Amino acid sequence: MMLRIIIVLSLLSLISTVRSATFFDLLKEYKDKDVQIKTIYYPKWEKYDFIIVGAGSGGSVLANRLSENKNWKILLLEAGYPENLIQQIPIFVNILQRTDYNWGYNVEPQNNTCFGMINRQCAWPRGKSLGGTSTINYMIFTRGDKLDYDYWAALGNEGWSYEEILPYYIKSEKFDVPGIINSPYHGKDGYLCVEYVPFHTELSTAFLEAGKILGYDVLDYNGEKRIGYSYLQLNMDKGARCSASKAYLRVKRPNLDIVTGARVTKVLIDENRQAYGIQYIKNNNKKLVFSTKEVLLSAGTIDSAKLLMLSGIGPKEHLEELEIQVIQDSKVGYNMYEHIGFLGLTFLIDQPVSLSQSKVFNPHSLWEYAFKRNGYLAIPGGAEALAFIRTKYAPSEKPDIELLFASGSIHSDKGLDIRKNIRMTDDLYNTVYKPIENRDGLSIWPIIQSPKSVGRLTLTSKDPFVPPKIEPNFFSHPDDIEILLEGIKHAINVSKTEPFLAYNSRLHDIKIPGCEFYEFNTDDYWRCAIKYLPFMMNHEIGTVKMGPKTDPYAVVDSRLRVYGIKNLRVVDASIMPTIPIGHVNAGIFMIGEKAADMIKQDWSRDATGSN
Repeated sequence: MMLRIIIVLSLLSLISTVRSATFFDLLKEYKDKDVQIKTIYYPKWEKYDFIIVGAGSGGSVLANRLSENKNWKILLLEAGYPENLIQQIPIFVNILQRTDYNWGYNVEPQNNTCFGMINRQCAWPRGKSLGGTSTINYMIFTRGDKLDYDYWAALGNEGWSYEEILPYYIKSEKFDVPGIINSPYHGKDGYLCVEYVPFHTELSTAFLEAGKILGYDVLDYNGEKRIGYSYLQLNMDKGARCSASKAYLRVKRPNLDIVTGARVTKVLIDENRQAYGIQYIKNNNKKLVFSTKEVLLSAGTIDSAKLLMLSGIGPKEHLEELEIQVIQDSKVGYNMYEHIGFLGLTFLIDQPVSLSQSKVFNPHSLWEYAFKRNGYLAIPGGAEALAFIRTKYAPSEKPDIELLFASGSIHSDKGLDIRKNIRMTDDLYNTVYKPIENRDGLSIWPIIQSPKSVGRLTLTSKDPFVPPKIEPNFFSHPDDIEILLEGIKHAINVSKTEPFLAYNSRLHDIKIPGCEFYEFNTDDYWRCAIKYLPFMMNHEIGTVKMGPKTDPYAVVDSRLRVYGIKNLRVVDASIMPTIPIGHVNAGIFMIGEKAADMIKQDWSRDATGSN
């Protein structure tokens, strides 16, 4: 696998010796010391105004925005290391998730799903580098629905209505999507690039045409309306990944220190219940560093919750079982939600127009990316378009299903990456997908948007290096399967429209082992298949829930301050009280921008100047 990457990069580098605005520029970025993010081995100072734990989409924004105040000293700690050149090439997303840039978490063996995965454990990739998960995800940028945020506000979270959070989305954006000009929903002056892939297969165009035939608009789903079809809007910079670190951390400020390879193991809290620093381990050395204002946790839904519990903030009975001193009895780890879909809809076609290994790793594709940052290598793992729709179960005007379109399928890489990433068993792959490895195909993945099944995260040990127990309880609520079933039916209807019939599109009909006794393409067959091939979106949220004091499950208030502990906030997806539609990474950038402003307001007595 790594040999394949090395060959590709070597060829691209060789091709790009001719100067042009292409891969050469991307290569130069990772050689030019003036562009690189400056990291230091250990903190320069013993005390900082703010210590940020985690350099993902929330932490990177905080580091940038808070260091705008030249009077504040900011420390950003990250367990991983700076991202590399390979991470900038979108097609490599499936390879990246099997590297050390991924924490490598798996869920607990499931009773209701993940039957087609090794030990009934679905993988849950989480980024471990500057930029966090934004360095290994599919870069899909969706904001959620207006109703999502208005509901947050209705729950008692002051300041989180759609009207109040929209300016932070606009502030973050450097928006450049063809045909969308002077929109009041978008910004051009932010750090975060939002673009289309510069290259689309003809199959993705067929997907949009199919949507029109079925009565849907092709629209800007981050604009006024959500329901409809669209090419993907991505965190992409002219055909390359635009991660959180690339967008927000390439600033030269003497008051911002970034330390990588630093595993934070505890928040330091004094007898007055005030956070005053953190403990971390780097190169097997335990270190302490102190804050004069606040500790800010941006380690993500899994690790922020884990760190709080290790520090004595969490469910009293659970912490006492592990002999962790309880400082604040709090419902940390509860309220965990995830978008989950169905991975098993493959449609075979008769024309050689889908994404495949042979199309990616050939001289023409390498040339296209080297000189234009275009072509197949610019497609993030094959994902090209999406649709938001409402099924008969939708309780409001908000969509309850996303259809994610990919111009390839599980078999398109001949079993090298995708099936290993999702931990698919050899039996399932060899039975269903190996027979079609040399066939062209596409996928439409239905994804539930407002799941009713709720999970929980707990500690398995007070040893900070032991992974937590992730129990998502997928499909514990039967409605989730029924809503996905409606999504499957809609996806099949898409495949039967004229734009796809032109390619002789038809369902791949080899039955999934374990579902053989059901007639193919019946409701009962699909109910079974969903349990064998769930599609985890890695959008987990909610383990450090935001809510008013009257909410017994709330861990932080509407200004993201941890209840019962002074000078401690959480700034990542873990604070989301409910899951917004789409892909949550965009929302984390928004949370980071809003949190930075709230922090500046709360410390306004010395929030002067910028550099």
